[in-house]
Amino acid sequence: MAKVLMVHADDEEQLRRVAYALSSVQRIQILKLLYYHSYNVKEIAEMLDIPPSTTALHIKELEKADLIQTKQQPGKRGSMKICSRKNDYVNIKLSGKASNINQVTTFSLPIGSYTDCMVTPTCGLADEHQIIGFEDLPSNFFLPERINAKLLWTSSGWVEYKFPLPSQYQEIPKELMITFEGCSEAPNFKEDWKSDITIWINGVECGTYQSPGDFGLRRGKLNPAWWDDGVSQHGELITITIDSEHTIINSKITSSVCVKDLGLDLGAPVTLRIGNKDGAKYIGGFNLFGSKFGDYNLDLEISCIY
Repeated sequence: MAKVLMVHADDEEQLRRVAYALSSVQRIQILKLLYYHSYNVKEIAEMLDIPPSTTALHIKELEKADLIQTKQQPGKRGSMKICSRKNDYVNIKLSGKASNINQVTTFSLPIGSYTDCMVTPTCGLADEHQIIGFEDLPSNFFLPERINAKLLWTSSGWVEYKFPLPSQYQEIPKELMITFEGCSEAPNFKEDWKSDITIWINGVECGTYQSPGDFGLRRGKLNPAWWDDGVSQHGELITITIDSEHTIINSKITSSVCVKDLGLDLGAPVTLRIGNKDGAKYIGGFNLFGSKFGDYNLDLEISCIY
């Protein structure tokens, strides 16, 4: 389950600590190292070719900012400090913290866990080992193995997911945040192939993200070795936030749709649809990258904020 560090403008000290921690290239490099593995201070210093004393200072700042965590473990010569990541995302809200927001629950939806879809060739599914079924055959999107998909692509249409609201709070969240990696879908790839990718929740159109292209000039950082060059490789991180006032996609207000417009019900699942709507200016399809593909080790991440 992905963890989100919520930072609000009215907590000035926390905001300062996080901003300072992220202001150093070396500290960012340490965060990147710790995303997949835990290391001790000496190992980090050797991998980044910086003095252990400097590394220790960087670790201290990252820990103060709540971005990493450390623990002491026995070593060959006394104890050693093991460093690991603590959060997957940092959400900075400059408008300040509402007094009634005090809890965030985040969970993942596998890319292949959609409940319905409408796709058109070029289209297909892949898990971390192979193509699922055959490419360009829409009926394959209903194979049982689809649940294992880590990559999904279609030249137009949509996919639809359902998820429950967390039951432990017995109330409707004040905000919803949805994060995924995506891009357009062109035959092979085309970096300037635009696509208007729209988000609907419970049938309500929340906003549209215009993907600039289908990215394939370099390999995705997580792509398995068997995945060919010359095809879609990675996407961009897309974050949709629906709060009490509007919908925001990647820091840009896209509509006045707010949480109360979504018809959320504790007793019913929430329906999330991602796709190209009829009549869009750029019907350029989409790729959805899950864990093991693309640049970001995540599936569809849903955060409910209370």
